[in-house]
Amino acid sequence: MTFTRFSAPRLTRAAISRLGLLLVMFSGAAHAHVDTDSVGGFAAGFLHPLTGLDHFTAMVAVGLWGVILGRPATWLLPVVFPMIMALGSVVGIVGLALPGIEIGIALSALVLGAFIVWRVALPLWLACLVVSVFAICHGYAHGAELPLASDPFAFAMGFILATGSLHAAGIGVGVVAERFHQGVLLRVLGAVTALLGVYFLMEALA
Repeated sequence: MTFTRFSAPRLTRAAISRLGLLLVMFSGAAHAHVDTDSVGGFAAGFLHPLTGLDHFTAMVAVGLWGVILGRPATWLLPVVFPMIMALGSVVGIVGLALPGIEIGIALSALVLGAFIVWRVALPLWLACLVVSVFAICHGYAHGAELPLASDPFAFAMGFILATGSLHAAGIGVGVVAERFHQGVLLRVLGAVTALLGVYFLMEALA
């Protein structure tokens, strides 16, 4: 595990404006999840990660952290996460009880956000293990709603595709942010992610 010293440069007005735009993009997802009484097919599955701020935040964070890790992690983590998430959804479908799922989802945002802030570079196998643990939690939450879907397969394909799209968005934003003010903008996004994780954790423990 390696860390780099954090020295934040002074942000200009233009930098603050760009940061505000990015934060608006991140906060655009609503906090509420899809209403389980109206779960449908592909569209409902696709919207599930997009309308749950905890899912949205963590999945974008996977892409952001991948930028810090560099290749091959940049493209491997967005492949590992949806695959393991699909397995987690199966666990949720069969009804196997897993304690602390909401806590795990909250920790995914908190931990990944902290990794981004401190530029933590884990070995590839350990990075994959970390995102796999979090993917199980997110997948379980999705899987718990699958039996209520009118078309469970389409619902599953929807949330898997949305997850991949959020990873890709995180990579895109991360690449731009990494080049801005020597990566300070990426650290700020990591800090926002971690703070949201703290909020999610407080909600889960309440």
